[in-house]
Amino acid sequence: MADSFSNQVVRAGNGVDYTYRDIGSGGTVPIVLLQHFRGNLDNWDPALIDALASCRRVITFNNVGVASTTGTTPNTIDQMARDAVTFVTALGLEVVDILGFSIGSFVAQEIALMRPALIRKLVLASSAPSGAAGMHGWAPEVIAAVGKPEADAGGYLKVFFARTPSSQRAGGEAAGRIFGRTENLDDPTNWDTREAQYDAVCSWGIPNHSLLARVGAIDMPVFIANGDSDPMILPHYSYLLAGLIPQAQVKIYPDSAHGFLFQHHSEFAADVEAFLVD
Repeated sequence: MADSFSNQVVRAGNGVDYTYRDIGSGGTVPIVLLQHFRGNLDNWDPALIDALASCRRVITFNNVGVASTTGTTPNTIDQMARDAVTFVTALGLEVVDILGFSIGSFVAQEIALMRPALIRKLVLASSAPSGAAGMHGWAPEVIAAVGKPEADAGGYLKVFFARTPSSQRAGGEAAGRIFGRTENLDDPTNWDTREAQYDAVCSWGIPNHSLLARVGAIDMPVFIANGDSDPMILPHYSYLLAGLIPQAQVKIYPDSAHGFLFQHHSEFAADVEAFLVD
């Protein structure tokens, strides 16, 4: 295994060179993490990765066209899921646990539906089902904060952390861990990736009540989590998902927003480990 900031590359069957990081050991199967909107390898909080990797093997990667991975970012969740499966296959893994965060949680749902035998257990962080009312694009203040050409710390703190002094303080600490590094950095994501990913998010969120039934076919254990003040993917969608997925459990973390898993990194990692434990 490499250290947590060591980039590796694997050539997959689709001809794409996927960049990934591989840290930790233990557990029956590794856990593969799917990143948030516009995020690259560096946008995972090292404190969360280290906490997860203290008990098991953790793999983070850039999907097709994202940051240092080659190819063109697709504009559908379905194709992103197929590309993620191709990456996992290229690593020679037959069964994994998956943690999907934000848009990554949408991709995770699709993988669970299209390739259920690949996933042992599923973690959905800041998630919503396809077709849910109110998910057709994000609120104007949210996309203005995180969707502008040059993302900045102010927009990040506004969306990923609650407006309370305690959450903003935790956000500053997380931002320091995530953005304070200067060595072994990943490539940034580009505008084409931003556009393709937001197209995929909007298509996923087109209201369609009949699509809600799809997630009822997810038949592995699922842990659903969010912050109580997430303005990007409201916490009531976590309860909606939990009511639709047969083997789901849900937890909402207090005084936190979209980045609850970074703010509450120790608690969340412990909850994930308790859920995944063999």
